[in-house]
Amino acid sequence: MAIKKLLGLNRLAKPLTSEEGRRVLERDQYRCQYCGLDGMSSFENSLIMTVDFVHPRARKGAKTLNNLVTACRPCNVIKGRRVFKNLEGAKAYVLERRAELQKDWEDKMTRLRARAATVSK
Repeated sequence: MAIKKLLGLNRLAKPLTSEEGRRVLERDQYRCQYCGLDGMSSFENSLIMTVDFVHPRARKGAKTLNNLVTACRPCNVIKGRRVFKNLEGAKAYVLERRAELQKDWEDKMTRLRARAATVSK
């Protein structure tokens, strides 16, 4: 019992039920509230849609509709457990970080293509 209290396990909110998650997805029309990815446009997109706690459960975020949004898995992972004052702050962070990651990836691919072209000559 003391270990549970020490780790804060007694205070964690219960996970979302399927019904609660479905309500959030439907409210947001299966669209990522961070990057705008449309989960209804393809089967592949639908597979990566999740429900995100804007103020994370791990940081005592409430399981309320105001605190829950639809997010694609990449955006949900990028946001992680970071705490923001509101959805707009979280969205700005996620979009900025996605742009940085995309630039890094493109730079790496350019270097790899150049290296491959040099080796094949």
